[in-house]
Amino acid sequence: MKRIDLFLSERELNRVCKAITAAGAKGYSVMRHVTGMGPSGEISEGMDFSGLGANAHVIVFVEDTVLAAVSKALKPLLKRYGGVGFVSSAEPL
Repeated sequence: MKRIDLFLSERELNRVCKAITAAGAKGYSVMRHVTGMGPSGEISEGMDFSGLGANAHVIVFVEDTVLAAVSKALKPLLKRYGGVGFVSSAEPL
């Protein structure tokens, strides 16, 4: 099983979540208003009120057989709208 962690603008959540589902993932979790420091600088809660938007963290668990389809669906969205994604191995408890 694989875990996909996505960090992206909340403005693009709808597009990304639809792509995840259409690619065959059975579900995902979303955490809104994510703050911190990244390669592009600091993301703070104040940015939400500035019109620049806040970030979100999307977590998706997929079987290895679905990973390629989900990655293929997400890469163009991340490239076009910004954001990053990471894949790691996951073992169920």
